Amino acid sequence: MNIKQYLDSTYLKTADQAGINEVENVLVAKGFIEEAINEHFKLIMIRPKIVSLAKKMITEANSNLQIGTVIDFPEGKSSVNEKINEAIQAINDGVDDLDFVCNYEAFKNGDIDLVKEEILKCTQLGLSNKKVVKWIIEVAALNDKQIIQLSSLIKNVIISNFEQEQFPKVFVKSSTGFYKTENNLPNGATIPAIMMMLENASPLPVKAAGGVRTYDEAVAMIQLGVKRIGTSGAKMIANGQNSNNEY
Repeated sequence: MNIKQYLDSTYLKTADQAGINEVENVLVAKGFIEEAINEHFKLIMIRPKIVSLAKKMITEANSNLQIGTVIDFPEGKSSVNEKINEAIQAINDGVDDLDFVCNYEAFKNGDIDLVKEEILKCTQLGLSNKKVVKWIIEVAALNDKQIIQLSSLIKNVIISNFEQEQFPKVFVKSSTGFYKTENNLPNGATIPAIMMMLENASPLPVKAAGGVRTYDEAVAMIQLGVKRIGTSGAKMIANGQNSNNEY
C-alpha cells in the first residue's frame, strides 16, 4: 500500500500554540512544506497565511504537492460571508483544498438552516473554482446521534444540489485537532466516529484527522474506507514509525 497518497501532512499551530514567535513559526511551516515535497505526499495542510509561501516553494521545486488550508478554524462560528471571504483569499493565494469548519455549535442549537446555507454556498464557491471541499464536523464536540445527523445533513445538501461526478470532491472530515475535551478524552478521529461518518456521509468520502499517530492506525482507517488522513506525523507514519505529535 502506498500510504503516502492518503496522507495530508499537517501543520496548523499558531505561534502562540507552538510557544514560539511568528518568524520561528513560519520556519517550522516551511520545514513541513519541504518535507512534504521531498516525501512526495499528496498534500500539505497549513494555515491560510502560509498558502502563498507554500505555492512559491512548490512551484520552485517543480513539485506536484497540493496545498490545503483551513477556513474559519478552529471553531467554525463565523458568518457565511466571512467564511466565503477567507476562502476567496486562499483561492487567490493558490490553494487546492478548502477545509471549512462547520458551524457545529449552530447545528447543536438547532439552527439547521444556517448550517445548510453555509454548506451550500461554501461548497458552490469551492467546486466552481475546481477546488476540493472538506467539512470538518468536530466529532469530539458531538454525541453519536449528532455525528450521524450532521454527516447525513452534509451528504443531503450535496446530493440535492450538485452533480454525482462532484461527490468525490466533497469530504466530511472528523476533526480540527484543536478541540479541548474533558478528562483527556480523544479529540480527533476514533474508529467508532469514523465508522458512523462513513455509514452516513456515503457517497461522500471521509477524511480522518487528529489522533492517527501510527502506521497501523492509518492502515486501519484506510481499510475502513477513509480516503484521506490528516496528521502532523506523516513522515514517521509513512516510514512505519509512531508519531508523538499531538495531531
